[in-house]
Amino acid sequence: MQFSQFGDKFNRYSGITQLMDDLNDGLRTPGAIMLGGGNPAAIPEMLDYFKQASTDMLNNGELIAAMTNYDGPQGKNVFIQALSDLLKQTYGWDISPKNISLTNGSQSAFFSLFNLFAGKQTNGSHKKILLPLAPEYIGYSDAGIDEDIFVSYHPEIELLDNSMFKYHVDFEQIQIDESVAAICASRPTNPTGNVLTDEEVRKLDKLARDNNIPLIIDNAYGTPFPNIIFEDVTPFWNDNTILCMSLSKLGLPGVRCGIVIANEEMTQAMTNINGIINLAPCSIGPALATHMIKNNDLLPLSEKVIKPHYQAKAQHAVELLQAAIPDPRFKIHKPEGAIFLWLWFDELPITTMELYQRLKSRGVLIVPGEYFFFGQDDDWDHAHQCLRMNYVQKEQDMQRGIEIIAEEVNKAYQQS
Repeated sequence: MQFSQFGDKFNRYSGITQLMDDLNDGLRTPGAIMLGGGNPAAIPEMLDYFKQASTDMLNNGELIAAMTNYDGPQGKNVFIQALSDLLKQTYGWDISPKNISLTNGSQSAFFSLFNLFAGKQTNGSHKKILLPLAPEYIGYSDAGIDEDIFVSYHPEIELLDNSMFKYHVDFEQIQIDESVAAICASRPTNPTGNVLTDEEVRKLDKLARDNNIPLIIDNAYGTPFPNIIFEDVTPFWNDNTILCMSLSKLGLPGVRCGIVIANEEMTQAMTNINGIINLAPCSIGPALATHMIKNNDLLPLSEKVIKPHYQAKAQHAVELLQAAIPDPRFKIHKPEGAIFLWLWFDELPITTMELYQRLKSRGVLIVPGEYFFFGQDDDWDHAHQCLRMNYVQKEQDMQRGIEIIAEEVNKAYQQS
């Protein structure tokens, strides 16, 4: 079968495909310990809430209406209106329904955004998305229709007490010329749990404005919902910012609802793409989120249920890891948000890709760090010494998974 250039590119087996295959295989394989995928925690209070909300919506006809009607290509009007009112009231942003469009999940949103800006231009030039700090989200790496659409930079590494460290943007490195189409960063960051400081965001905003390019912020884990963020930082948006949100980490990954908050020109562009590619985004997630906003449940549940659940789980996982791997070469990125821990095994004599294979053979699924350092020409040792671990699994799975990670890491260090 002869594929097009597009077909050849997207028929490849990518890092994000491997991650989702591992997630699916893990769910089907008895005894597998899933410490790699991005599935959110099954928080009992949230499951109870969704069950009751769905029942209420079924009884009043809202759920059936969402299932049996198309929304417009911009997304469900009542949700967009409710969300714009909520953000305006909460943060004082100058925002209206003309600033919000919906997509079938964040992955779909970023595919559209990256290809709106990067790749081959009408004048024949080639532009890229600048990632100011890598490691960055694995799902971005293969999202370009054209090849080579990312440029990224190593972070500054701040060593902290208690075998912790933190990444910072190295602004001295960053170079922006006419080949850069946009700046993009996640906050909190998948995979590391890093949260850009307010000062870093302000500097990135200034860089973007000074170069007449947009700043894209992936806020899938951030404020005001699902609020899986453990640092006291200020939410950020203006008319040069494209802020991307999601319902997935509320505990609703299956409804596939991404949210893009931007200026009116961007909203129209995303709406046009939706109409061509999807006809309309999914209706069920926005209907449920509208119910949550109308009942004043969305922000309180995020603050009082979701955030403390993840924060406690993260701290507990850190304690388990530090007890299991006392080697001073082992460090953990300070958990500031998101649903992962980023583990650094300095001077590890094997790559984390090999460590991934050893762990997978023992039924523990993690994600090797190499996948997250795309957009760089050099082969940095640090990129082969890190891995991403999901910390939201059941207690017995967490304990056993960490035991096996410790055994394999200690064995590798001893062999050296």
